[in-house]
Amino acid sequence: MRRPGLASANAGAPAGQPGPGALWPVFDLGLKVGNSFDVAQIDPPADAIVGNWLTVPEVADRLGLAVSRVKQLFRDRKLLAVQRPSGAFCVPAAFLDGDQVVRGLHGTLTLLFDCGFDEAEALRWLFTADESLPGTPIQAIAEHRGTEVNRRAQALAF
Repeated sequence: MRRPGLASANAGAPAGQPGPGALWPVFDLGLKVGNSFDVAQIDPPADAIVGNWLTVPEVADRLGLAVSRVKQLFRDRKLLAVQRPSGAFCVPAAFLDGDQVVRGLHGTLTLLFDCGFDEAEALRWLFTADESLPGTPIQAIAEHRGTEVNRRAQALAF
């Protein structure tokens, strides 16, 4: 049985190959992470400012969740993953506090996305030093100073 919309996604493509509207699956070490439209790719300078990274299976292990549940956190934008220049899909280690996601990260990510940031831009902003905080926004969120960070994120919309 054909699924609705499949023919239009493959329109104009050679037989057996997805067309321009089809979603190409993305893999990391054999684990399907999502579609290429679910995860942003970052550039080497942004990769360098983050520091420590965790792979998706490492995040699942630290949080005590299945990999599928971690992927749901990405879809819900409660956690952010990006494709590093090496091709691996990773999460900044600073986004985790022990066995849980840093409290307040979800709200700040929501504000940044509402301001029009994409995943890579949000990541850069969270790890770029701000003299008025002091430190980086992710450090301030981890230190329970999320209100200050969210005020700055809200000001970005204007």
